[in-house]
This record gives sequence, structure tokens and C-alpha cells, in this order.
Amino acid sequence: MKKTYYLFNPGRLSRKDNTLKFTPVDENGVEGSPKYIPIEGVSDFFCFGSLDANSALYNFLGKAGIAVHFFDYYEHYTGSFAPKEYLLAGKMQIEQTKRYIDRKKRLEIAKKFVSGAAFNMTKNLRYYINRDKDLTPVLETIEQYAQHIDNTSAIDELMGIEGNIRQAYYTAFDGIISTGFQMENRSKRPPQNEINAMISFGNMLCYTLCLSQIYHTQLNPTISFLHEPGYRRYSLALDIAEIFKPVLVDRLIFRLLNKKEIQARDFDHQVNSCLLKEPGRKTFVKAWEERINETFRHPVLKRHVSYKHLVKLECYKLTKHILGMEEYKPFKARW
Repeated sequence: MKKTYYLFNPGRLSRKDNTLKFTPVDENGVEGSPKYIPIEGVSDFFCFGSLDANSALYNFLGKAGIAVHFFDYYEHYTGSFAPKEYLLAGKMQIEQTKRYIDRKKRLEIAKKFVSGAAFNMTKNLRYYINRDKDLTPVLETIEQYAQHIDNTSAIDELMGIEGNIRQAYYTAFDGIISTGFQMENRSKRPPQNEINAMISFGNMLCYTLCLSQIYHTQLNPTISFLHEPGYRRYSLALDIAEIFKPVLVDRLIFRLLNKKEIQARDFDHQVNSCLLKEPGRKTFVKAWEERINETFRHPVLKRHVSYKHLVKLECYKLTKHILGMEEYKPFKARW
């Protein structure tokens, strides 16, 4: 089974026959012991440290269908090397573009993303309400906002409702997390405290997961419906990630903090910023990989699938909707 490799240390990636060789390099330029990675077992790379590689290496990765995702010092996603888009089809691109241009059809799909995300947020809240957390006022606020989703007539209006729902949802984090960390306000670029740092890091992983799964379908990742398509941005991944962030990212944050798997020592506090240190990132990534590879019995397919595969299934459902084969219904967690 292919797996994702996370490169936290700076180093050099090269080809050694039909194997990949990664040589870590410290801040003084001293090379460490190389590690050899069989290319057959690689799904993609996440690079958080500087990576030294040449065009021959990227040609090798491209032929093997391996993507490389890059992140800056603040853990922001900056871009990807993606192999040739061998699954892109002209008919799909035309139909996807037509759905985007048609204001009514675009809004129809965008509403699905927001309603799916809102439902999954309320599912998280109900879980903790059933465990004696006083979150009912937040739940009621979100449900009131969600009632207006179907009546929106413009993307900007829908984005405003989505923003209000998420803002209300984040106020519940302090009631869910019981280890003394405070959410305060949602802050980005850079995050201002520990919970914001974990949300930003987790959302970035979710976005990149969605991008990776879109790549394995005929969908064009640059043509989106809820978020505005932009230059150098795979905005469809942002759309799909909205549905899965409550299920994959937020639940993981609650677990890691409440079980003290990540603690105060795992954060690096700078002036006006807070980031996960390398040990904290490794703990988060390990739990993330366990989460997305966890399997459950799919109620429709009647077989076990992983959460990672569930994201791909979501892309397939969207594909069928765009081609007029089947109405798109967003994933809504039932557990």
C-alpha cells in the first residue's frame, strides 16, 4: 500500500537506481545518514523543510505519478509539483466550466458544500452535548444560520452565512477542550495561539488531501463553486475541504488536546505568532495518518472504506452531478 512521506528536515532528494534517496542536511550543511525509499511505496511527499532536488528527479517522480507538496516556515501551503494530469477529460472540463458560469447551477453546488459542512459541525457539537458539555446555545445559533442557506441568491451572501456558522462554531472550542488552552478568536497567517496553530496546520493537511484525491478524478481542481477560482490556487480543494474539516481536523484536535498527546511544550511562541514545533507536527501528522486511513463500513457501498478514500468518493459524486448523472449530496457524518 502506498503511503505519504512527510519531510520535516532540510535535505537532498535524489534517484538511486529505481529507489529514492533522501539525505538530511543540518543547518551547518553537514549531511546525515541517507534514507532509502522504494518508489513503489510512495503516494506523495509533504515538504516542510527546504528540499534540494534536480529536474531529473522530478521527471522520475512524474513518471511514477508522485506529487510533492511544499509548505513555508509558517506551515502555509505554497504549491505542488503534480504529475501530468492524465485523467483530465475534455467533456468534464467543459461541463465543469458550464456549471461554474451558470450562476444558478454554481450556487446550487455551493449550497451543498455549506450545508454539508454545517451538518458535520453540528454533529460534533451534539456529540459533546451528549457528554454534558453546555454547547446547546451554539448549536441553536448554527441551526438558525443554516436555515437561510437554501434561500440565498448569491455566492457572497452564502459565504457570509458560512462565515457566521463557522464563527459561532469556533466559540464552542473552549467548552470542548478541557486542558486549559483558549481558542479566543480565529487567527491566521500567522496563528496567534495554540488552538489556532493546530487548526491552521490541520486545515492545510485536509486541503492537500482533497487536492490529492481530486487529482485521481477527472475534475479540474482550479474550477470551484463556493470559493472564487484564483490564480495559482486549486480552489475546488477548498470547497471539498469544507465538508471534511469538522470530521477529520476538528475531531483530531479535540482528541490530541484533551488526551494531552500535544501539550504546551509542543508550541513555539514568537512575537505575534504561535506554531507547532517539529515534535508537535510529527505527533499531529502521525495521528492524522491514522485517522484518514481508519476504515468504517460505508452505509451505501456496504463495505469498509477509509476516510482518505471517502474524500475520493466525494469527488466521484461531484463528477456525476456535473455530468448530469446523479444529484450531488454532500457527505454527512452519521457517527
